[in-house]
Amino acid sequence: MDLTFCGAAGNVTGSCYHLDYGDARLVVDCGLFQERAHANRNWDPWPFDPAAVQTVLLTHAHIDHIGRLPLLVRSGFAGRILCTRASADLVQLLLLDSAHIQEEDARFKTKRHRREGRDLPPSEPLYTTADAWAAIDRLERVEYHQQVRVAPGVTAVWNDAGHMLGSAHLALTSERDGQTRRIVFSGDVGVCDRVILRDPEPFTQAAVVVCESTYGDREHQNVEFAIETLKEVVNSTIDRGGNVVIPSFAVGRTQTLLYYLRKLMERGDIQPVTTFVDSPMAVEATQILRRHRECFDDEAQALVDAGRDPVGFEPLHFAASTEASKAINRVRGCIIIAASGMCTNGRIKHHLYHNLERTDSAVLFVGYQASHTLGRQIIEGAEDVRIFNERRRVRARIVQIEGLSGHADRPGLLAWLGALQAAPEQVYLTHGEPDAAASFAETIRTAKGWNVAVPAYGDRVTV
Repeated sequence: MDLTFCGAAGNVTGSCYHLDYGDARLVVDCGLFQERAHANRNWDPWPFDPAAVQTVLLTHAHIDHIGRLPLLVRSGFAGRILCTRASADLVQLLLLDSAHIQEEDARFKTKRHRREGRDLPPSEPLYTTADAWAAIDRLERVEYHQQVRVAPGVTAVWNDAGHMLGSAHLALTSERDGQTRRIVFSGDVGVCDRVILRDPEPFTQAAVVVCESTYGDREHQNVEFAIETLKEVVNSTIDRGGNVVIPSFAVGRTQTLLYYLRKLMERGDIQPVTTFVDSPMAVEATQILRRHRECFDDEAQALVDAGRDPVGFEPLHFAASTEASKAINRVRGCIIIAASGMCTNGRIKHHLYHNLERTDSAVLFVGYQASHTLGRQIIEGAEDVRIFNERRRVRARIVQIEGLSGHADRPGLLAWLGALQAAPEQVYLTHGEPDAAASFAETIRTAKGWNVAVPAYGDRVTV
């Protein structure tokens, strides 16, 4: 079998793997490149023939793992797209949003070119809403732990990854010529003992492992320290009359924040604070979360059984409309949770525009900030940043906490690999920036003596 690394190799977005079994061709994940430095790859020709692919298998619904599916279908893919039930609901939500962003970006570029007097044809979106629906129509839902035949002699199994609602580790097992081979894709590995979702369920057997390495070079803050930081930032900022602006991924991180804010308010650790979730996607994602109790851990299940909402409290407001979003700018002394999590687009940019220059406000980062994103610029200490073609001084308090990450850190990744009952023949590290992947590779070699490689974008190996 040949394995080609078509994304998330040497960076953390664009996850995509092509597997060639000879008479069967599969793709695992098909994500969008979100970092500015690699965004042009979204427009590059596919390194494989989309029309020859029979099945796409998804680990989870984050856009860096699913965001090129509409483009794949438009390029000729006509097979099945398999994922868990919760993931399927989220895939529809996120792909339609992504298509809308692609269309809006194209319209904006066309208007800008005309304003600048440039005689250019209208800009084309990477894909359209119709393309997104064409991909959504190919979704097929699977259950955790269910063995699914995905090609002649090849079966797939999804185990819970604990990373986000519906997320999974994926194992592909082939039985050919009397030999059984299993390749495991970690997807994004979640964190044990976190709220709402169950812990990751690693596989115990694999000949080859493709493992993420996002935080392979560090350890997270203790979650209790992260919650104490959240409490301190909210209390001190509200006491000053400022706003706490939290860039957050609409799916997953926002719901985790709501869970912790509910607990802090119920315990009296923070006063009831007017909290806005300013993201139509987050509103829908929260409703999807409530529908998929099969993904909940015991604590969240117990809350639901007692008639309580794990992610609801007073005074919480969901701003779905543009008018409701604009009205938030007139409020002082509130918490504003808005997407996107890396500040690359969406309503968070408006709230940063209105709050970054305020010394009484705070911007609290609770997730990974990829290279070359606005969020990374801010946390690295930029004195001013460009928002809506204007320079805005960074005068607000800037705080970053990593203890709420949905990605396992170095010890967590080692523990996930440690569930294997025998050493795999090869481990490939992807979905990490070069320093993080290289550091984790050395950690694995030292701790376990395993064969580890860090593939580059476009590398093809036989496994």
